[in-house]
Amino acid sequence: MSTPDATTVAANSVSLTGTDIHLAFGANKVLRGVNIHVDAGKTTSVIGPSGSGKSTLLRVLNRLHEPQQGDILIDGQSVLKDNPDKLRQRIGMVFQHFNLFPHKTVAENIALGPRKLRGLSKDAAREVALRQLDTVGLREKADVRPGNLSGGQQQRVAIARALAMEPEIMFFDEATSALDPELVKGVLALMADLASGGMSMIVVTHEMGFSRSVSDTVLFMDHGQVVETGPPAALFDAPETERLQQFLSQVL
Repeated sequence: MSTPDATTVAANSVSLTGTDIHLAFGANKVLRGVNIHVDAGKTTSVIGPSGSGKSTLLRVLNRLHEPQQGDILIDGQSVLKDNPDKLRQRIGMVFQHFNLFPHKTVAENIALGPRKLRGLSKDAAREVALRQLDTVGLREKADVRPGNLSGGQQQRVAIARALAMEPEIMFFDEATSALDPELVKGVLALMADLASGGMSMIVVTHEMGFSRSVSDTVLFMDHGQVVETGPPAALFDAPETERLQQFLSQVL
């Protein structure tokens, strides 16, 4: 698997900040004043128990849900008044489930966004697809249907599809949690390659080893709030709050 070209990835990277983000579904307050920041070219991991609001936070940051309070800034500029579709073209999103079109080949799945949203010709979009398949180590699978791939390979195709849109920041929402354990390592290695190549990333994950070794910042959430945030060594080796100590004792 080839490491992404650091100069091309880093040149496109941006910082992203969410300030005082609130969201409720009826009486259920899912996000309660969340602050998050990722510097350009850096990786922030978001950890915490199930139901703490981690995935919802990502969906608010790319405006799949609109925040009821707070602001979202890219490179210091608020994006709440921008067209949400334009914002989502700047953010690559990789979900737990791959959501690939089963009737299209791997290359066709990746080329779809560049053709429909970036206006590329069929040939140019295929070139983009092949280049991204090189990045994820799957060029030889270009003309295969997704159903003939392993789960780990499908997730790497989903990452290639997101990269084909030339995003300025990548969001990963539990990208490995639907995979068999032996397939997790390859996807995490690819994500680590992207991080070392200078891609700005926010990663919601249960993979504590990845959070510790790849992240620049770790953010621990519980009940819709940020309980602790800081460098991985501080959070994992010297957690300040009883809640984080309790969480780590259960997952490490």
